[in-house]
Amino acid sequence: MTKQTDYEYSGLLATYWDLLRGDTSDWPDRRFFKTVVAESGQPVLDVGCGTGRLLLDFMIERVDIDGVDNSPEMLAICGEKAQKLGLHPTLFQRAMEALDLPRRYRTIVVPSSSFQLVTNPANARAAMKRFFSHLESNGKLVMPFMLLSSRENTEPVVTRETVYEGVRPEDGGLVRRSSRSTYDLVNQLEHTEDDYEVILNGEVIASEHYSRSPATRGYTQEQAVDSYRQAGFVDIQVTSGWTPNSATHADTLFCVSGTRP
Repeated sequence: MTKQTDYEYSGLLATYWDLLRGDTSDWPDRRFFKTVVAESGQPVLDVGCGTGRLLLDFMIERVDIDGVDNSPEMLAICGEKAQKLGLHPTLFQRAMEALDLPRRYRTIVVPSSSFQLVTNPANARAAMKRFFSHLESNGKLVMPFMLLSSRENTEPVVTRETVYEGVRPEDGGLVRRSSRSTYDLVNQLEHTEDDYEVILNGEVIASEHYSRSPATRGYTQEQAVDSYRQAGFVDIQVTSGWTPNSATHADTLFCVSGTRP
């Protein structure tokens, strides 16, 4: 079955998102964003919060944080996980470019390079303006960007194939994701196809196909900074990976922060 929705994460993709990611407790972006919040302040908005990987962790540490995502299925999973932890998060279902929330924030974070899922340039510009309008004066927006292809690659199109697997704890069923991505260097767009299978006792009991074209947009450091500048941000800084060090052109992962005057 081909899964088609007007939001990115649905069906088996959403259901087994956490399983196929595995243990994320030691991911370095957790420490990075906690430092950002400690310096910039609360309340915090987690944009693209998904199933609550960072949101719930922050709530346990009594951070005043809200979450927003465009997938009702991911938000439902987040809500179920929160209930088991005795937490009551404030969650909103919105697209980034249509953000219209009742609060203003000291810090907005967009983890996991989720901003790059907004592939339409007009929507990306609208999202940046929405982020700006949801910040308090001197509030900060922080987003990581991931290069989708190395600078050394001279081919116009780069293709990757990856297989991820995880075992369902409830019955030992195998969940397999076969992913194929094609990156168009000229247009800075990635196109993806994913096949999900659930295999129990040697039999495929569920399967779904996902095709996103385009799926993500690439940014150079200069393009990312310019998107901040056009939205009105000042004191724009680019750091290397999950460190406070200034980024170099060799970095494949960089974070950009900007302040609303």
